[in-house]
Amino acid sequence: MIVSSLQASDMDRAMYRHPIGIEPADIDHMGHVNNSVYLKWVQEAVVRYWERVAPSEAVAQHLWVALKHEISYRRPTFLEDVVVADVIAEQVQGAKALFTTVIKRGEDVLAEVKSTWCCLDANSLRPARLAKDIVHRFLPPKAEV
Repeated sequence: MIVSSLQASDMDRAMYRHPIGIEPADIDHMGHVNNSVYLKWVQEAVVRYWERVAPSEAVAQHLWVALKHEISYRRPTFLEDVVVADVIAEQVQGAKALFTTVIKRGEDVLAEVKSTWCCLDANSLRPARLAKDIVHRFLPPKAEV
C-alpha cells in the first residue's frame, strides 16, 4: 500500500510506504543485503515521499540532498524478502528536514534510519526554505519549528 495523501499516524504525522525491490547485486559475500544498499533505499524512499506529497510545482523547484544518516541495523535482509520502507517526516527547520525511515519485512524491523536532508533551490542549488503550506503536507502545524 502506498500512502499518496495525508493519513495521520498515531503520532499525527504523515507516513509514506515505499516498496523496495531487492536485486541480486544487492547481496554481499555473506548472503544478505549489503549495508550500503540501505542508503540507496532510504534515498529512493525519501525522494519518492517528497514527490508524492508535495505539489508538482514545489517538486520542480526543489531538490534534496542528504546531510547525515544514522542507521541501526536490526536483522539481515535476503534476496527473496518482501520489504518496504516507511518514511515519516519528523521535523522541518529552515532548509533542513529530519526523516525517520523504517525498513521492514512484514512486522519485523530490519533497519531504522534517522536522516537529515537539506532542501535546495533547483536553479541556484542554494539552501531553500519550504513554504509553510508545503511543510504542513508533511507535518501538522504544531510540529514545525
